[in-house]
Amino acid sequence: MPCNHKFKKDLNLDRLDFEPETLIVGTFCPEWPDANTAQWFYGRILDAKGNRSNSFWDVLPRIYNEPGLLHANPVDWKLFCKKHRIALTDLISAVDDADAGNKEHNKILASMSDDALEYNFDDFEYVDIVRLLQNNPGIKNVYLTRGVTDSFWRHLWNPVMQYCNRNQLHDRILLTPAGANLYQHEAHNADNPDDVILLVEDYILRRWQKEWHF
Repeated sequence: MPCNHKFKKDLNLDRLDFEPETLIVGTFCPEWPDANTAQWFYGRILDAKGNRSNSFWDVLPRIYNEPGLLHANPVDWKLFCKKHRIALTDLISAVDDADAGNKEHNKILASMSDDALEYNFDDFEYVDIVRLLQNNPGIKNVYLTRGVTDSFWRHLWNPVMQYCNRNQLHDRILLTPAGANLYQHEAHNADNPDDVILLVEDYILRRWQKEWHF
């Protein structure tokens, strides 16, 4: 049984009731196992140990000088996106060679790790990001919330970058709002003793502000 994206019905943007101007792209949110408590995109706030898992809904509203929405709900998140004409999607819509009866597959997917996806599965369904941009010509700003140093992710993102360049769209790769950014936050503080940023979410915010379209 494949593992579909938990919010697969939202991936193609055809359920939006507004015309988006900004598209934010993540990777994958598995519909199983139950350890994935996300209520909507980027909504898995805490990991299994109770540590913050994702700062997206704290950081994004603050770019617009609004209070963070980390502990809000999907209704509030969707209203925020509508107000600022932001659409959300992911690169992967399903992992077709995942097996719900396989304990190891459940463990891998529960980790919410992009690397674990890349190195443990081979058969994916992808979201056609270029087609989304073609179908939504009002989108002028495109952001990916992970790096593309690995060939797997670079292969998926290069066509998007090329389309954006041909059509004069503002495209940027953002520092991940997930826990993988802790090393970069610590490195910044070690290298900049006169510019220490105490909170990781504030560090992410500063990095995003440098890439945002205003």
